[in-house]
Amino acid sequence: MHGRGEDALSLFAGMQQAGVTPNEVTLLGVLTACCHAGLIEEGLQQLDAMPEPRIEHYGCIVDMLDRAGRLDEAEELVAAMPAHPDALIWGSLLAACRAHDDVERAER
Repeated sequence: MHGRGEDALSLFAGMQQAGVTPNEVTLLGVLTACCHAGLIEEGLQQLDAMPEPRIEHYGCIVDMLDRAGRLDEAEELVAAMPAHPDALIWGSLLAACRAHDDVERAER
């Protein structure tokens, strides 16, 4: 679904209308599609709609925000996550700091 985020969201909506309950993998696929298509608000809405997001879901959203240059929001999400951030999440945030030349944030 890379680059076809709107198609992924449409298929996902159809699944929900048909009464299919998504599992963690399906939800991660939807978030990944939003991430790679630049559908930031849609991805955030999907995260908010999840009953119990897992660390992988948060990691995908952090990556999505990082790619969009929204590092303040990514950092706030990491701080507010109910799960303890793992090395992948911290690595994603640090890589975004490097990509966006945000040395001050990286040093915190």
